[in-house]
Amino acid sequence: MLGYNEIRAKKYIELNGEPYEVLSSDILRKQQRKPVNQTKLKNIISGRVVEKSFHQSDTVEEAELKKRPLKYLYKKDDEVWFCDPNDPKDRLSVPYSKVEKELNFITENTTIDSIIYEDEIIGFKLPIKVTLKVTEAPPSIRGNTSGGGNKVVVVETGAKITTPLFIEEGDVIEINTGNSEYVGRA
Repeated sequence: MLGYNEIRAKKYIELNGEPYEVLSSDILRKQQRKPVNQTKLKNIISGRVVEKSFHQSDTVEEAELKKRPLKYLYKKDDEVWFCDPNDPKDRLSVPYSKVEKELNFITENTTIDSIIYEDEIIGFKLPIKVTLKVTEAPPSIRGNTSGGGNKVVVVETGAKITTPLFIEEGDVIEINTGNSEYVGRA
């Protein structure tokens, strides 16, 4: 059990029977009132963000989330297939809707961590940065900087990333998975 002042950013709590990630927390004390912890919580299953205030007498349970490494094999129709990295025979499929965002940053045979809550996969944890090869890049025209000096390229997973003008087809670039932004050349 966590007290109201132990509910901090990057912790996982259980509220109304569902797991939430604490995005931010601020403990405020207004004049002569008792302190309040104002938090922003993200529902891990639905992705919905809510604001909730916890008072001194409130306690919440910490969510028990497990991580399991899985190797991405392939996508077929509306299913995405994974296997245990050590045992390729141990395969499982996940609906495409649960992995849609993550597939923009992983290639076949890449190992990522799955987040498990009550024996069900509810999401995936990507590394902060990934390196991908640029497969399509429009030609950069000298002097074309009126639009900010950026262009949109397509990487090997099919994701579209905004990069500086000097990035060419065949370059390997680093991408921040949190905000889908170009970081630099690899």
